[in-house]
Amino acid sequence: MGNADFVYPPSTSDRREQCTHRVAIPPAQPFFMSFKNSLKETFFPDDPLRQFKNKTPSRKLILGLQYLFPILEWAPRYSFQFLKSDLISGITIASLAIPQGISYAKLANLPPILGLYSSFIPPLVYAMMGSSRDLAVGTVAVASLLTASMLGKEVNAAEHPTLYLHLAFTATFFAGLLQASLGLLRLGFIVDFLSHATIVGFMSGAATVVILQQLKGILGLDHFTKSTDIISVFHSVFSQTHEWRWESGVLGVGFLFFLLVTRYFSKRRPKLFWISAMAPLTSVILGSLLVYLTHAEKHGVQIIGNLKKGLNPLSFGDLVFTTPYMATALKTGMVTGIIALAEGIAVGRSFAMFKHYNIDGNKEMIAIGSMNIVGSCFSCYITTGPFSRSAVNFNAGCKTAMSNVIMAVAVMFTLLFLTPLFHYTPLVVLSAIIISAMLGLIDYDAAIHLWNVDKFDFFVCMGAYIGVIFASVEVGLVIAVAISVLRLLLFVARPRTFLLGNLPNSTVYRNIEQYPDANNVHGVLILKIDAPIYFANSSYLRERITRWIDEEEDKLKSTGETSLQYVILDMTAVGNIDTSGISMLEEVKKTTDRREIKLVLANPGAEVMKKLNKAKFLENIGQEWVYLTVGEAVDACNYKLHTGKPVESQPCNNV
Repeated sequence: MGNADFVYPPSTSDRREQCTHRVAIPPAQPFFMSFKNSLKETFFPDDPLRQFKNKTPSRKLILGLQYLFPILEWAPRYSFQFLKSDLISGITIASLAIPQGISYAKLANLPPILGLYSSFIPPLVYAMMGSSRDLAVGTVAVASLLTASMLGKEVNAAEHPTLYLHLAFTATFFAGLLQASLGLLRLGFIVDFLSHATIVGFMSGAATVVILQQLKGILGLDHFTKSTDIISVFHSVFSQTHEWRWESGVLGVGFLFFLLVTRYFSKRRPKLFWISAMAPLTSVILGSLLVYLTHAEKHGVQIIGNLKKGLNPLSFGDLVFTTPYMATALKTGMVTGIIALAEGIAVGRSFAMFKHYNIDGNKEMIAIGSMNIVGSCFSCYITTGPFSRSAVNFNAGCKTAMSNVIMAVAVMFTLLFLTPLFHYTPLVVLSAIIISAMLGLIDYDAAIHLWNVDKFDFFVCMGAYIGVIFASVEVGLVIAVAISVLRLLLFVARPRTFLLGNLPNSTVYRNIEQYPDANNVHGVLILKIDAPIYFANSSYLRERITRWIDEEEDKLKSTGETSLQYVILDMTAVGNIDTSGISMLEEVKKTTDRREIKLVLANPGAEVMKKLNKAKFLENIGQEWVYLTVGEAVDACNYKLHTGKPVESQPCNNV
């Protein structure tokens, strides 16, 4: 601790003659004004309307359109230099998007062509409405797996492919509706209930499940379990050892090795990022050539088959709004929508931080929701901003969201002219591509970091991970959210209280556990409450404060020192209090009065003072026992102990 942290006290006689600042009670505000300010802080902490102040109506209209469509803001300043960078980035991520799109569509039990459809329309919508320069839009493995798992429980994709397809579109529509609504209603903070530890555990668990599901393709199995838990998967794999096809296994392991080696070199030399980015498409081309030349499809190697040429067909008329299937689509859409939203915003914020610009979370929700609503009407299933694709976009040097437009144009060209070339693409290559991508989502380093920093966060992470791999993705998600909410409730319901002591040669009071050299003040117990006081924690705080008093009295009796005379509550960290909290203070006051101990408050905030005043608690305790700092409160208590007289405060003149 540096010398600047110490404030050396004046002599006792000087202190008595100094003026004392009273803790002010803020002026009363009309209820409507107070309610309006609370709403503003809750839903508009970033004050998005600030840019519209003192502007002409025409300027407000332009700013409003630019807010909804950021492309109107950056497009007029777009330069040829930006185009060169975005062109390279767009073509690079297209080479990754095409094989990944086909792979993830298969993972969702949807026709492979939908993966290409979903890499065409949604990126165009996001380029107009998104605020991130680096987010590369497309399908993701976890949302694809959730779609297959949740819809598959109600409808068998093999027996009723058309109904399953229509439900996937409907789920995407509901997901987009939820995402856009959260943004429009400024409810983005709901996504924050998924803590970092929860997301690490859930995403790692989901990635593990996705990898296990790819054993079907790697081993060339025709029949596979519909369950996603690890026990069912292993049972399905090892009960069919006679069905394993060595040809598929060799191809799968070979291409997976190739993909992992390219990723290793790209990580070692970031300038060679394009090697890893091009590896999936290279694998598809090499795999297709190998199958075509060796006729491996006749020897047990499964292939994609025919892919329909042409652009996205309209699917608005295919949305299912009738019972009993609408409930399934709604539930699937809500779950996949929240997961896709959390991933997209987290990825966007991460890369925005690297480039030193900000993105509006609520605006991103509107953009992601809009692209899914529009996409559901054009034969697309749920999309967001996957990390792997966005990382390639970032490393390729993208400058604006135009890279998404260029990627979409490349996918459009593929849909119009190149889809027949994917006829001989082996499914085992798609499985290898998915496994390679998913290995990057299992974040060992983050888990180790959680263990080193916060053991509870580590157990939250592992709870989510174990729930996903041993139960199901949906159960794992529920466990993840439940653990996050439980941790939040524990923070609120069990706030920390600290015993404060005086640092030598100063008027500074700090936690004696953190500063062992801090001295106790004889006859005075100084406690700090480290959270707002609400109904959820008021009973706990009453019991904890009483216990502190009991322990201090027992300690003083055992040493034969002066009995406890004062209890000072440092309320610096108490930002707010409700009626239950005020009742708790009143009960503590009665307890201290019965024991002939004086209760003293130090530095209550404006909101707390306002409510204590309205509840008449200040009259009850006596405003002369409410002090601006712990130091002033201790001085007053010491003065009273030594003289038997209360401190006569002399108000300072306002400067």
